[in-house]
Amino acid sequence: MEPLAFSFDQPLFQLASLPITAGHLVAAAALLMALVAIAAGRRARSLRIDERDGQISALLAAQTELQGRIATMAEVFGARQAELNQTLSQRIDGMTHRIGASISEQTKATHENLRRLQERLAVIDSAQNNIQALAKDMAGLQNILSNKQTRGAFGQSRMEAIVADGLPISAYTFQATLPNGARPDCIIRMPNGQPPLVIDAKFPLESWNSMRDAPDADRRQQAAQAFRRDMEVHVRDIASKYLLPGETQETAFLFVPSESIFAEIHEHFEALVQKAHRQRIVIVSPSLLLLSIQVIQAILKDARMREQAHLIQGEVIRLMEDLSRLDERVRKLQGHFAMAQKDVDEILISSNKLTRRGARIETLEMEATAPPGPSEKGERAVDNRMGQLKLRVVDED
Repeated sequence: MEPLAFSFDQPLFQLASLPITAGHLVAAAALLMALVAIAAGRRARSLRIDERDGQISALLAAQTELQGRIATMAEVFGARQAELNQTLSQRIDGMTHRIGASISEQTKATHENLRRLQERLAVIDSAQNNIQALAKDMAGLQNILSNKQTRGAFGQSRMEAIVADGLPISAYTFQATLPNGARPDCIIRMPNGQPPLVIDAKFPLESWNSMRDAPDADRRQQAAQAFRRDMEVHVRDIASKYLLPGETQETAFLFVPSESIFAEIHEHFEALVQKAHRQRIVIVSPSLLLLSIQVIQAILKDARMREQAHLIQGEVIRLMEDLSRLDERVRKLQGHFAMAQKDVDEILISSNKLTRRGARIETLEMEATAPPGPSEKGERAVDNRMGQLKLRVVDED
């Protein structure tokens, strides 16, 4: 059996005079399908366009609403930002003011601290300069004390300064000569014809420095014994040369030019001090010599007061005479004042009488004054009245 042959060109039927083939049908179907597809696509596109227009409208509405909300939010944010800016500005201004005040106070405090620091530095510089000057003085003092003659001159000059500062020049003499030919460092003239007081400033400083500079205890002990011997010899020399009966006081001063040496002598050489006291030699430091000079000054002043007592008594008598004359003159002046007061009182009485009489006359004139009348009787009455007033005034006088 042969297979069935199919051809698209084979007419299937005839429509009017136009033969319709399978190809025509296929083409028509394809065209129809294409038209349907196109129509469906257009409809879909139209639907999509409508939907898109609706979405766009919704989007536009949403965008408008969003823009409104954004504008509202922008206004709110703007107001909030303005408030925030104002608040921040106020806080920044307050903080700036506080910081400025704090910086100003800190600056003042810093300046004050710097000023105090400068003052302290100035004090420190001054103290340092004083220390340097003191160091130079100590070096000079060391140089002075290294020489025996210079050491004696140092003690002599210090003693002379204390005596000269406390007493008048007529009350003392340096390097005076005693009747036995000895020459003490100073004699002080006592009042009331008493013998002078002798002061010696030749302290054995060499032995003391040797004892102080000894390197060990044994040498220090040896130097201490040498110092004790030198002091005993010096005390005996003062007692024998300067204590002259009837020419000097029974006691003499041995001047020690240092308070520390004086204290150590009394602390470590008490037996030597007691031995000097038994020989009527008093070891004195600068402060004790100054105190003794002040006591002597008071004694001299009291003696001068007693010497001038008769002059003072005469002055007191003359003063009492002047007071008596003054009292007499005051009493006379009081009598003059009393008489003047009496005269003033009498003058016041007379003036009061005159015032009263003037007032009475003025009152009577006012009462006697009347309006003028044409009759002579009225004039005679007025004249009689005035005459009576004059008589009354004369009677009162």
